[in-house]
Amino acid sequence: MKTTLATLLALPAIALATSAYASTLPQTCATKQQEIKQQLEYAHQHNNKEQIAGLQKALTESQEHCTESGLQADKQQKIAEKQEKVNERTRELKKAQATGDKDKIAKQQKKLDESLHELNEVSTR
Repeated sequence: MKTTLATLLALPAIALATSAYASTLPQTCATKQQEIKQQLEYAHQHNNKEQIAGLQKALTESQEHCTESGLQADKQQKIAEKQEKVNERTRELKKAQATGDKDKIAKQQKKLDESLHELNEVSTR
């Protein structure tokens, strides 16, 4: 039981270490705009006028207002939010483990795993 708890407490640290390595290739304004252009091309191919209008607005906004520091700040905020969710899920798992209810433990473990996955996704973008 103590080994499992120690492993669970180490998971967020491992996720952050992995994400720190993966985040060496940050999204830039140019890559963000290229992604929007690709989506815009796809929307044109499928003649989706509403999507085209929205993507054109997004591209214009990105070209006018995107900064590398702003992207980095947004990313750090999202990472902090996801890390807090991981911390919350870890606390919930500890409570479930204290009750000894295997169903609750499994449910909370699944939620923690999902939160860790979300954190990793945000960190590696």
